[in-house]
Amino acid sequence: MKAIKTKTANNVFRNGNGSKVLILEIPGRLPGLNDIIDAAKQGNGKYQPYALMKEEYTNMITWIAKKLPKYEKVALIITWYEPDHRRDPDNIMAGQKFILDGLVAAKVIPNDNQKYIVSIIHRFRVDKQNPRVEVEILDENQEPGEFPG
Repeated sequence: MKAIKTKTANNVFRNGNGSKVLILEIPGRLPGLNDIIDAAKQGNGKYQPYALMKEEYTNMITWIAKKLPKYEKVALIITWYEPDHRRDPDNIMAGQKFILDGLVAAKVIPNDNQKYIVSIIHRFRVDKQNPRVEVEILDENQEPGEFPG
């Protein structure tokens, strides 16, 4: 059964069975796996481009997520809106590291291990005018068979 979302307030939706679904929108594109690998290879001494990249994007997501409610266990549906079809899905989804670390830093979830994140589903779309990442945060009570896909 596909969930029907109706907006209530602050990016909180109710799906067809009444469960709360919160959507966190991250503007733009996050670095992909190739970007992360390139940055990690460039490190020299105290200058570590990957560390700077991780700090920048994790901090950005932390600030966006600061006012979200706190959850004990979640399931995530991450929809990646790219400006075109050029990047491979496995390259794109490497940016989830920044998302998960940002949710932990914002205290939305206690940790990003399997005790607190029961599943992650990735979807890929194209939006030339508005590339972004949408993270649907579902409470642990959401049944896996009810995920919109």
